[in-house]
Amino acid sequence: MGVGVSIFFLTLGAILKFAIEPDVFGESVHMDVIGLIFMIVGGVGVVLSIVLAPRRGRTSDGRLMHRENNPPEI
Repeated sequence: MGVGVSIFFLTLGAILKFAIEPDVFGESVHMDVIGLIFMIVGGVGVVLSIVLAPRRGRTSDGRLMHRENNPPEI
């Protein structure tokens, strides 16, 4: 999950927790709890994206391979 998706989950969770009345969909659906879960998932996603981003950018290990331009002898 990238940073953009994580921020989307944070925003959606904040809207569900703070902007919508908890009893809009009835007593069986608790929007404030669902919003809190989305905010936790978004926060964990942001942290993991930041922590794992430097590792994802490395494509080489720093070794230099030596190649000769001589064709093999037949």
